[in-house]
Amino acid sequence: MDPIRNPYAPGAGQRPPELAGRDRELEQFAVTLARVASGRPERSLVLSGLRGVGKTVLLNALRSLAVQRAWGTGKLEARPDRSLRLPIAQAVHVAVRDLCHRHRDRERAEAVAGVVKAFALRTAMADRVGHRWHPPTDVAAATGRADSGDLETDLVELFSDVAQLATDLSVGVAIFIDEMQDITSDELSALCAACHEISQQASPLVIVGAGLPHLPSALSASKSYAERLFHYRVIDRLPREQADRALLIPASTEAVSYDSAALDELYRLTDGYPYFVQAYGKVTWDAAPSSPITLGDVTEAAPLAEAELAVGFFGARFDRATPAERDYMRAVAELGARNHDGPVSTADVAASLGRKPSSLSPARDGLIKKGLVFAEERGVVRFTVPHFGKFLRTQHDGAGSWAG
Repeated sequence: MDPIRNPYAPGAGQRPPELAGRDRELEQFAVTLARVASGRPERSLVLSGLRGVGKTVLLNALRSLAVQRAWGTGKLEARPDRSLRLPIAQAVHVAVRDLCHRHRDRERAEAVAGVVKAFALRTAMADRVGHRWHPPTDVAAATGRADSGDLETDLVELFSDVAQLATDLSVGVAIFIDEMQDITSDELSALCAACHEISQQASPLVIVGAGLPHLPSALSASKSYAERLFHYRVIDRLPREQADRALLIPASTEAVSYDSAALDELYRLTDGYPYFVQAYGKVTWDAAPSSPITLGDVTEAAPLAEAELAVGFFGARFDRATPAERDYMRAVAELGARNHDGPVSTADVAASLGRKPSSLSPARDGLIKKGLVFAEERGVVRFTVPHFGKFLRTQHDGAGSWAG
């Protein structure tokens, strides 16, 4: 079929034509926006799940809901080698810019913009890797507000003033944080404390974070009350009905349908992981000569999807690892074959490699920092990427490409 008309969109953070299986999260966030804007208490939100389940796509969709309601919004992506202060300053600046041009009291709006600038200038001095950024505004930086250098204190003051500006407009502010698990423990603690203070003030500001499955544990470790500070939503693979919907609805806009056997095979290959659904859907469309798409079309296209995933989705991640980290991952993959790639004991990994557990700590910690494995609890690890263990086992056996 015509590849130009192909409706599927496999890409990092790229919204698929049909955002299947996320209606509950969208509806609940719409309620949160309405409650916060009306002055009613509500918690911020944390999304967690493996890579490839669509957390970033959902984060962007939630931001769109806030924008539609005229909220001030900003978004950032946390990085393990970068202080939180700079990206927070940039995200809040974007949110304030959304609000200032609609505010009737120009002096009031400029005063808040000055607080943002003061926070940003302090950020430039404090950022540990030397980044420099100044908000593009002509207002003078405030003095004695959000400029102490203590992140918790500065965030409370920054958030309070920005939220008050939104209150004047009967809206709110939402800051969206992707890869939230990469925020350092101290900075995560400061962010939680600031959110706690803002919630006690009933200020219309919410944080919406997304990260890997261990993010809720990291938040709880940073502040004991974090478990009550956020709504936690686990974003998982799609059930069969929703996976079919993600394929069928986009195809129907082009008057294309699927045989039931083709849908059966696509679900078997993808396990309902949204990224895989899009990847297989795209190559199957291109391979199919006409509608309806058949099992034969899927069978013909599958090796192409597998090859693309092996290079772009799996291989690129494997290539980032050191030789010692690759050995560690291969051991995790072999052990994971026994439990459908669930959690693997670090002691078992060490035993399989004939090493002491302590000697493997650098490899394990390196993989965690690179976002390739995570620790659900003490003494176990698991891949952050679905089907990664299967990919490694296939490569280890000498096959030319990953097999679903």
